Amino acid sequence: MDRLRATHIKYLKGIGEKNAELLDKECGIRTYYDMLYHFPTHYVDRTSIHRISSFAGEDMPSVQVRGRFVSFTVQGEGAKTRLVGLFSDGSGVMEVVWFKRIKYMREAYHTATDYVLFGKPSFFNGRWSMVHPEIDPPGAPMAQGGFRGVYPLTEKLRNRGFSSRKFATAAADILGRCGNMAETLPPHIVGRHRLMGIYDALTTIHAPADMAALERARLRLKFEELFYLQLDIQRYARRRSSTTQGFFFPRIGHYFNTFYRDFLPFPLTGAQKRVIKEVRADMATGRQMNRLLQGDVGSGKTMVALLTMLIALDNGTQACLMAPTEILATQHFETISSLVAPMGINVKLLTGSTRRKAREEIHSQLRDGSLHILIGTHAVIEDEVKFHNLGFIVIDEQHRFGVAQRARLWTKNTVAPHVLVMTATPIPRTLAMTVYGDLDVSVIDELPPGRKPVQTLLRYDEERFATYQGIGRQLRLGRQVYIVYPLINQNDKLELRSLEEGYESICEIFRDYRVAFLHGRMKPEEKDFQMGLFSSGEARILVSTTVIEVGVNVPNATTMVIENAERFGLSQLHQLRGRVGRGGEQSYCILMSKRKISGDTRRRLELMTSTTDGFAIAEADMQMRGPGDIEGTMQSGIPFDLHIANLSTDGQIVQLARDTACAVLDADPSLTAHANALLVRQLSLLSSRIKDWSRIS
Repeated sequence: MDRLRATHIKYLKGIGEKNAELLDKECGIRTYYDMLYHFPTHYVDRTSIHRISSFAGEDMPSVQVRGRFVSFTVQGEGAKTRLVGLFSDGSGVMEVVWFKRIKYMREAYHTATDYVLFGKPSFFNGRWSMVHPEIDPPGAPMAQGGFRGVYPLTEKLRNRGFSSRKFATAAADILGRCGNMAETLPPHIVGRHRLMGIYDALTTIHAPADMAALERARLRLKFEELFYLQLDIQRYARRRSSTTQGFFFPRIGHYFNTFYRDFLPFPLTGAQKRVIKEVRADMATGRQMNRLLQGDVGSGKTMVALLTMLIALDNGTQACLMAPTEILATQHFETISSLVAPMGINVKLLTGSTRRKAREEIHSQLRDGSLHILIGTHAVIEDEVKFHNLGFIVIDEQHRFGVAQRARLWTKNTVAPHVLVMTATPIPRTLAMTVYGDLDVSVIDELPPGRKPVQTLLRYDEERFATYQGIGRQLRLGRQVYIVYPLINQNDKLELRSLEEGYESICEIFRDYRVAFLHGRMKPEEKDFQMGLFSSGEARILVSTTVIEVGVNVPNATTMVIENAERFGLSQLHQLRGRVGRGGEQSYCILMSKRKISGDTRRRLELMTSTTDGFAIAEADMQMRGPGDIEGTMQSGIPFDLHIANLSTDGQIVQLARDTACAVLDADPSLTAHANALLVRQLSLLSSRIKDWSRIS
């Protein structure tokens, strides 16, 4: 593997200097190793020849046809120039279209010569066509049948003449040069799980003989990726747990007991009590707590955060809560300060719009210790914000902060503060084991008593009048309504409804009610004014963008209308839905959509109407969209790139890899045994490639 990592791809036949530069820029492929680990995304069966006369359906897969070109014509002018070949297989005729490299294609292919074409047929202007198909002469080695890998390609690579066949040829060339490839997993792991050897796995993944061999190769390569990922995470978590000194909080004292006895506004749920006990146990170990608290919208995470911050106060330290937006930070401040005001606890709010005089007072009180709880946005991590003795940090909706921001808050004391990370975005189990694999996890899986599940309805544009009638009924009952738009201003290129036009329309339709509006480009004072109108009830309708996704709590709001709901992911729809159903009245979430949408989009919207379980929605969202979006929003990343493993579909392999990693560390915590020398070496190689931000809580 060392030689593979060190050898540049420009030395491969058919690549050269210029193609190597393009592969590096487009795919990050620089070395033989990179090329071998650029895997196909899927495979097609090249044993079957399809007939043009059998083509049918709106969304045909890529297929293989054999026949001859009848004619070639160059059509169009300038940028619209294209080469069109008529291709016949005896059963029918289709067009073959090239928009790039027209001169080369015209010289390369001829009439009265047999070819095998591979591509995706589409029906356009009354005729079937293929755009830029792969073309082989019938006797070419790669056209003899079997399974062909389809590699991820960019437009620039296609324009340069790269194809899946070229990637497969390059991989075969490399593998032909390194028959004695060293193993990357120790024999005791390969043998225990009966895994395919690394050379055979790489050979098979690029050129599978059959599906059974392909599945064995996939298992080997996926397991290896996930095993080293879990080994790195678990090794780090165990080392940190045993060595990182934290505050020792043995006391449950005046603040906690007084609040719990005299000022708790409602009885805690069993789930809230369980989580508080888990946090208390962490605080009493003398090691730094790093705990992830998952809880669906409205489950009572803020109350858990307050009670655990009071434990920090009881033990003589300060607490800080950081939220991603001023709206959410202000909401937390108003809730927490009102709850603890009778106890004389000093709580302050620090955001980007805090006035200079108030800011100076906050800084002074933080330094002398008279300020007990600081709540704020990223303003709390500024260098001039210095604490007397920060012992407990709560980071709400933490995926909205960059890891470097969170790291700065973590280092505001010589002794590492305890850290409670909260999210209302349910995290699928496989992601929790990886993205947050080094954190202990608590879950609030119980809603407060008296909450009625939100009724979710899917409505199409032509049903808008009936939707407005329903809104009118809620308004006449004294309730309030959110209407969410995907855009602020009208965009002629996108057929989406905008807040700008929606606000005017809603004001006209519901002229008897005041309408507030909110979006991300507004100045803080404007946001506060408009939000104040809605929170006070003076405005009965709030027209908004997704800026209200988190942190807005108006119990009297019973209806949420989401325009162009087809444009949103499941998790975001669920977050928006969480703004209603926060009081005792029946609430509604209405998903407005165009009727003409894809099958996947329709299934996504229909799932929203069938369940309010955030964890079920998160799992479905990852199954439908893949983990990429979810990992991306979390920003914490994972230590190593995943070339083939898929966190949305490989849950069983994730668990197997985690169990194997834990078993290795149980037997050899420091990985000093001779049998594990290869593991240390591989971890070092993998870690050197990527900066590991995932280890910052």
